[in-house]
Amino acid sequence: MFETLSDRFEGIFSRVRGRGVLSQDDIDETLREIRLALLEADVNLDVVKSLVGRIREQCSGEAISSSLNPAQQVVKIVLEELTTSLGGESMKVTFASKPPTVVLMAGLQGAGKTTNAGKLAMWFKKQGRNPLLVGADLQRPAAVEQLRTLGSQIGVPVFSEPGDPVDVAGKSIGEAERTGRDVVIVDTAGRLAIDHEMMDQVRRISGAVDPHYTFLVIDAMTGQDAVNTAQSFNETLSLDGVILTKLDGDARGGAAISVKEVVGRPIAFASTGEKLEDFEAFHPDRLASRILGMGDIETLIEKAEQAYEKEEAEEAASRLLEGTFTLEDFLEQMQQIKKMGPISNLMGMMPGIPKEARDVEIDDNHLARIEGIIHSMTPAERNSPDTIDGSRRRRIAAGCGQQPSDVKQLLDQFGQMRRMMKQFSGSGTKKAKGKNRSKKGQRRKGGRTTPKGPAQVSKKPLSLPGLETGGFPGLN
Repeated sequence: MFETLSDRFEGIFSRVRGRGVLSQDDIDETLREIRLALLEADVNLDVVKSLVGRIREQCSGEAISSSLNPAQQVVKIVLEELTTSLGGESMKVTFASKPPTVVLMAGLQGAGKTTNAGKLAMWFKKQGRNPLLVGADLQRPAAVEQLRTLGSQIGVPVFSEPGDPVDVAGKSIGEAERTGRDVVIVDTAGRLAIDHEMMDQVRRISGAVDPHYTFLVIDAMTGQDAVNTAQSFNETLSLDGVILTKLDGDARGGAAISVKEVVGRPIAFASTGEKLEDFEAFHPDRLASRILGMGDIETLIEKAEQAYEKEEAEEAASRLLEGTFTLEDFLEQMQQIKKMGPISNLMGMMPGIPKEARDVEIDDNHLARIEGIIHSMTPAERNSPDTIDGSRRRRIAAGCGQQPSDVKQLLDQFGQMRRMMKQFSGSGTKKAKGKNRSKKGQRRKGGRTTPKGPAQVSKKPLSLPGLETGGFPGLN
């Protein structure tokens, strides 16, 4: 979503870094470009004025003119103030001392309210809670069935019955207490536009359940209309936070930057894709860092920790360094990486990745082709790829719909990676072992880092173990 804005900031900062000393004219020019970039990203005008004003105030002090690296100071100030505009700190969701904790979901039709009710329930389950979904949207045909389908996918029960939505919502609290559910998520009806009937119904539902949290689901693709919608709902319901959907879309992103300052309520969660797991707590500092092209290493680490089992990862790394890493191991690693989300999203989280690399379109279907090649092999061939000759390559290629040359390319690349890692680990020759022992001693004394991983061995690294944009078939 923020690609255009990130590109603009990257260009602005590259020009600033090229100057050893920043004059007041340089600062004024930089601020004009930042202001224009924000307006083009559909950021609210008042928010732009406030943000640029705060940056100007800090950049006009002695700290900039006397700094040894004024460009870094400017970037630091912009990062801090952009983080402030996005909300400053992440919203903390606490739980009622006497269960259940009640969450009310509101929003216009089409914003993804019902889907995000399911995503939120899944998020609560990951926190060790037992949520109950409540279908109080009785106006939209099949809304309750959609909620039941989502509930069955994540193992969360759904309470609903025909009748008045306010009565259904009220009864859900007793149902949660009876069944031992400690979180209740009430999905309310939406409309194509804000009207008196809609606001009155959601207000009465709120009165019936007395929610601990009221979240408004808004579509980031609607730009400033999303901010206006949030203002209208906040006047009726007194919102606690906003759930911003479709952050993976191609809109300019102004709603995300504007909503906190305009509405006065933080973004609590962000929906970053269509899958139920594409949902996360919103971190203003991390998003600001990504917008300025600095990556988001914390979120990347969290995704890796969720996808990888620690012991399995350590065993795989050990086998890789020993030179005993097999195609079976590689297949498992690929499947773990896929759990972390689209490769293009992971690239955007990595700090220091140049724009050209971030802009490369990597179709996740290419990974499926590599998986297909490996699945077409027998277990013995995966564990001993050196045994695969020409006839076996033709059989494997026929089994997965690829060319024998694709199979050979994969095997050659994998063999090269394994030989390189074996050499680095010092297990290839006695000479290498001696060097390795010497380096280990140096590391203990001097505190050097461990040898480079497989992603650094490659000519064209993707910074993910075993995946290279220039090597494996389908990733070219």
